[in-house]
Amino acid sequence: MTTCETDPDQGVPAEARRPLREVLREDVRTVLDKDPAARSRAEVLLYPHIHALWTYRIAHWLWGRGHRVSARALSLLARAVSGIEIHPGARIGRRFFIDHGTAVVIGETVRIGDDVMLYHQVTLGSVGWWKDLRRPSGSRRHPVVGDRVVIGTGASVLGPVTIGADSRIGAHSVVLDDLPPRSRVVAAASAALPPLDTAALDSSSLILPEGTHAS
Repeated sequence: MTTCETDPDQGVPAEARRPLREVLREDVRTVLDKDPAARSRAEVLLYPHIHALWTYRIAHWLWGRGHRVSARALSLLARAVSGIEIHPGARIGRRFFIDHGTAVVIGETVRIGDDVMLYHQVTLGSVGWWKDLRRPSGSRRHPVVGDRVVIGTGASVLGPVTIGADSRIGAHSVVLDDLPPRSRVVAAASAALPPLDTAALDSSSLILPEGTHAS
């Protein structure tokens, strides 16, 4: 996995040494490649993902330089604008894309590889402060996500687990353990029940919208 590496002396991501224009063009190209609804570069600039990712890049640079309060302020601003919360301490690889984006949460010690895609309401989080406080200081609390992983809507990957490259995590799944490369995880599908026999119910047992009455 090739997560965004950091210069240990400066705390600056290696990606930041690439020309800024090249980084921004690649971010826009990624959206055009992965979202059929995106038809122009101008349209991509209105995507919440782009606002969150570009603000994260600045916040991560500040975080690495020790400007923690400024970095967190930018992260809060991006959350208010985009609905996406990316901790400035997280490390994100190239060609990362969050489709739709609303309610995505990415924790401080998350490491994300290249070509990773998340859908809305994904959480890359911890398992809870009551467990994290028992870990050694500086320990990883959040997931490592390998290259080319796709995580579906509403899925949660929690704790210091590792998701192997080329894995697919289905919508609404909850992952608490390591996954080897090329894993497939799906949540239990909803079961279709027999239709309600409303004729057999008296009107007093029906649940009606507030302010309405059974005739």
